[in-house]
Amino acid sequence: MGMEIGVIQGLDATGKSLETLKGFGLSCCQLVSWNMAMCKPEIAQAARAKADQLGVRINALWAGMPGPAEWNFKFGPLTIGLVPAEFRMARVQALKDWADFAKILGAPAIVTHAGFLPENPSDHEYLPVLSALRQVANHCKRNGIGFWFETGQETPVTLLRYIEEIGTDNLGVNLDPANIFMYGRGNGVDAVRVLGKHIKSVHAKDGMLPTDGRNLGHEKPIGEGLVDFPLMLRLLKDCGFDGDLIIEREIAPGEEQNRDIRAAVAKLAEWKKAL
Repeated sequence: MGMEIGVIQGLDATGKSLETLKGFGLSCCQLVSWNMAMCKPEIAQAARAKADQLGVRINALWAGMPGPAEWNFKFGPLTIGLVPAEFRMARVQALKDWADFAKILGAPAIVTHAGFLPENPSDHEYLPVLSALRQVANHCKRNGIGFWFETGQETPVTLLRYIEEIGTDNLGVNLDPANIFMYGRGNGVDAVRVLGKHIKSVHAKDGMLPTDGRNLGHEKPIGEGLVDFPLMLRLLKDCGFDGDLIIEREIAPGEEQNRDIRAAVAKLAEWKKAL
């Protein structure tokens, strides 16, 4: 069937966060954690048992990495993903550990931001970053799971180049169309045209372009930003996409977030029906 609507949820030690899905009428989620202390087999087992009990399908595990991460254009290139050399090896290991966790969890893939990937293949950091990503991809493959790139800091064509050059058959894209706008890297519609067959999952999120050279554009509730969801979903369908639409609303948990998620569920269901 494909394009099931889900939501991103924080991982907790008991799996209780999964109960929130029922309040939204959903049975699909993507779990996320930046806390390496949570990366333990018993926590993966508890979350898997809770998901089975509730009839929840886990779309993927969004794997955060240790160390600083500043979501802006000044310090982002120095702190995000596997690009910063001083954090690279520790983060490669963290992603391998999360891949082991995901296998126990029963998640089909891990997702992460690779960082501000060098665009020029002649850049002296290009091959080291490529090698680090290949290490993670191969470890995921040994676990029988995918390694999916979250879009944002890189242009779609740069991401396509890395996927082609890493060359393993378990790579994919977690398309976040809002991020592509918010980082000023293009738009989600054109990203589908470039990355089409590699897209495994979508973050249903909306956003705006940057208005200065230091800060990202602002996230918006779905339908209030620049993402053309009806056209993007139609293009995804045309290229055979059968993954999930995972709602992400990156504001503090509470009633406003819950209200925006409920509104997003209704809008996505309406747009899907029109396909």
